[in-house]
Order: sequence, then structure tokens, then C-alpha cells
Amino acid sequence: MRRLCSTVLGMEAVILLLAIVPAKVLEHISGGTAALVGGGLALLAILLAGVVGRPRMGWALYAGSVLQFLVIASGVMIPAMYVLGVIFAALWFTGIWLARKVESAQRLREQESARQGAPTPAP
Repeated sequence: MRRLCSTVLGMEAVILLLAIVPAKVLEHISGGTAALVGGGLALLAILLAGVVGRPRMGWALYAGSVLQFLVIASGVMIPAMYVLGVIFAALWFTGIWLARKVESAQRLREQESARQGAPTPAP
């Protein structure tokens, strides 16, 4: 889960930083406001990418989900973020679903091999 969700958050941070200039130039948002919103969301995405999937950091999945809604809401500043936010939210929730599915299958394999007394295969 860690690798997949961290990748989504990392790419989202890049997009958020790249959206600052179009927000200022095309949408006539003040530079400070665009930098505060875009930079703040990007910083949050980077920080969450560093902790998501680590032991005792289950709250990071919830915080990442809230971040997805904040990115969609940033479409108020630059309408393209509505679309990009929905795309990243879909990637985020699909990533969580796939990671849980893979982790569940891995646990079943480990339990099966433990029952048979065989050593567990390395991932």
C-alpha cells in the first residue's frame, strides 16, 4: 500500500505546484493566494506520502482522503483542478482498494504456507 499511495500523492504534489502559475496568469488569482493554496496542498501531499502505509500511521489514509476533496475544492481557483482532483481521487481510492486486496491475498498465502509448515516466500 505504501508504494502505491505514496506515488499517487507525490504526483499529485507535482500537479498542485504546476497549477500555481496558471491560477495566477489565467484565472487572475493573486500570486500569494495561489502559492498559499497550491503550495500548502502540495506540502501536505508530500508529508502524507512520507507516512502513508507505515505502521501506526493509519490516520494518513484518512488524511489523504480529505486531501483529495481539498484538491477537488481547489477547482474554485482554477477549474481544471475539478477534473484533475477527480482523477487523483479515483487513483487514490483505487490504490487503497487494490493494496488491501493484494495484502489480503498475501496474508492468505502466508497462513496457508504456515499451515503446511513450509517457509513463506519473500514478496
